[in-house]
Amino acid sequence: MMHTEFTVVEGDFANAGKASSEIKKTLKQLNIDNQKIKKIVVAVYEAEVNAIAHAYGGTIFVDLDEEKICVLIKDKGPGIPDIARAMEKGFSTASAKVREMGFGAGMGLPNIKNNVDELDIQTEVGVGTEIKMIVNFNS
Repeated sequence: MMHTEFTVVEGDFANAGKASSEIKKTLKQLNIDNQKIKKIVVAVYEAEVNAIAHAYGGTIFVDLDEEKICVLIKDKGPGIPDIARAMEKGFSTASAKVREMGFGAGMGLPNIKNNVDELDIQTEVGVGTEIKMIVNFNS
């Protein structure tokens, strides 16, 4: 079992993708199937950008073994008032500034859901959000 953590800084779009890139390198070294790697990288990147754009920073926890990767993103932020609505393609609460940078298209959560085997979202308005995603290597 391997455990890694990454810190996500609010508004730090220059480093968006740093965690997903590091995870990709590790999975390639372990000879994980390229299709699985692509799914994991897309899901982690989307969650990473969400924490940068919508929250006040957070932490990404990665647990990896021979069978699966489990990624937990915990942020401190406004929370998600309506998860069902947030899961709709194109729905976004991103600021105009975030949209000007090319983010905030409302595809983050739908893209995460489409690329993982298991997804669990726990959120509390005014406290923050935890997104747990699992990708199985042997399915």
